Amino acid sequence: MENVRCEGSNICYSDQGQGEVIVLLHGFCGSSAYFEQVIPFLSSSYRVIAPDLRGHGASDAPLGAYSIDQMADDVLSLLNALEISNVYLLGHSLGGYITLSFAQRHGSRLKGFGLIHSTGYPDSDEAKEKRLKSVSTIQNDGITAFVDSLVPGLFAPGAAPLLLERAKEIGYKTPPQGAAGAALAMRERPDRRDVISATALPVLLVAGAEDTLVPAERTFTSDKANVTKATISGVGHMSMYEAPERLAEVIKDFVHAPVTKK
Repeated sequence: MENVRCEGSNICYSDQGQGEVIVLLHGFCGSSAYFEQVIPFLSSSYRVIAPDLRGHGASDAPLGAYSIDQMADDVLSLLNALEISNVYLLGHSLGGYITLSFAQRHGSRLKGFGLIHSTGYPDSDEAKEKRLKSVSTIQNDGITAFVDSLVPGLFAPGAAPLLLERAKEIGYKTPPQGAAGAALAMRERPDRRDVISATALPVLLVAGAEDTLVPAERTFTSDKANVTKATISGVGHMSMYEAPERLAEVIKDFVHAPVTKK
């Protein structure tokens, strides 16, 4: 892992391979390690950068609520520090919300973008209440208890126990104040479905056939010709672990030929 100073905070990141740049943004209570099984399939053909988002992994975790825009600006600062002009930006879950913010406000820095088990919809009122309960659990019971309750619902039924244990191991390393700050950021995010419907950039939307957190209909919000949809069978919210090679192939096909429909 390497790190750069971005707007007063340290952002740690993985940087592997050469060629067209793909940036991968992980989900809530994850880290760049979420992509540890996907990156080897991509880095033989592309330069793959995977940061630990603000409040996660080895990156700084300031106290207080974060915003999705703030987390997207961290990614912009990272690209500026690395002197990278244009990338394909792909975000998993929380990372997808950040991707949409980046696309809306810094679209000139993108060659294309995508959501992996994520959505342009905002939180419902019920989901907003659950975010507050998550923050309460993190503060009162600790990050380990929270991650233990979170991870099983991320995977499809029957997923290998070792995969769940690895996701938990990564989640335990999330600073509690970082998890709380990110939960509040997700709670306040706006509806960004229009970012997908309005853009002329190539867009990739990836859903898991057994994802109960973000079902396909919440991911597939546009039928425009520049939008590529992919459903990965037999996986829940964590295709990076449940089907890493298939996810990598979907990403490679998108980057190699991002607009396939006429």
